[in-house]
Amino acid sequence: MLRAQQVARVDARPAPAGRAEIPPNVGAVPYGGAVDETAVDTTLPAQERGPALSPSRAADFMTCPLLYRFRVIDRLPEPPTAATARGTLVHAALERLFDLPAADRTPAAARALLAREWDRLATEEPDLAALFDNEAERSSWLASATAIVDAYFTLEDPRRLEPAEREAYVETTLESGLRLRGYIDRLDVAPSGDIRIVDYKTGRAPREAYEASALFQMKFYALVIWRLRGQVPRLLQLMYLAEGEVLRYSPDESDLLATERKVAALWKAIERARDAGDWRPRPSRLCDWCNHKALCPEFGGTPPPLPEMPPA
Repeated sequence: MLRAQQVARVDARPAPAGRAEIPPNVGAVPYGGAVDETAVDTTLPAQERGPALSPSRAADFMTCPLLYRFRVIDRLPEPPTAATARGTLVHAALERLFDLPAADRTPAAARALLAREWDRLATEEPDLAALFDNEAERSSWLASATAIVDAYFTLEDPRRLEPAEREAYVETTLESGLRLRGYIDRLDVAPSGDIRIVDYKTGRAPREAYEASALFQMKFYALVIWRLRGQVPRLLQLMYLAEGEVLRYSPDESDLLATERKVAALWKAIERARDAGDWRPRPSRLCDWCNHKALCPEFGGTPPPLPEMPPA
């Protein structure tokens, strides 16, 4: 259960696309500095470095063990969608925004970056460009991404921030040998040394009943940072850009120990499913958005044969 005194929601009304300005009341804690992360040895094959789990794959297993299997064991391809492409584009633009001098991090500059990043992504990944049948569809979609970037400026002023890391890869190994890893959108470090973990979301903010599920990813990252640095992050911040809402949570050691126990129990459940070859579907409302619904037994489908696993 989330402790009420630790959770804070902040709402801001997104500005109309093309007219965003930075409100005078939007500020920022003066974070800036480098995160001293333990070096990760990636020279060994993944199998020799032990099993690994990311917050995304952990969430997959908790949502549906069969979905985890399709993505991790079978590695079934998943074509991009307009929604996932929009998230990729917005993340790329906000990452590049902090390459600019502080004074130049304006809504107009962010819009220009959005257009430039789209050109780059469409060139590198032709599947993204193929999402749209005509220029009108592409323009409408790009306008929706622009509105999300404009809304970002109602939540914080990037001219007053100097992130320590952006798209930071972090990894640590638990005593069990399980590696926890993932990419953090942004790490901020205050002059006092306090760490803030920031994650951008382009989807809808969760209802209060689902806050714990939404914060699991952030606690996972906080656990990794704690194990790497011996310091509990001061603040976890989820920014729901499309809705102009921020969810903040201040963890403590007991939170992260509980997260570590949850991750360990989750991994044991994954190992049991792997050893038994028993990846059961877990039907829910999310099934309507699953790329692999046609292969799911719950909907009359048949999963492909399990690939042969290398000996342990």
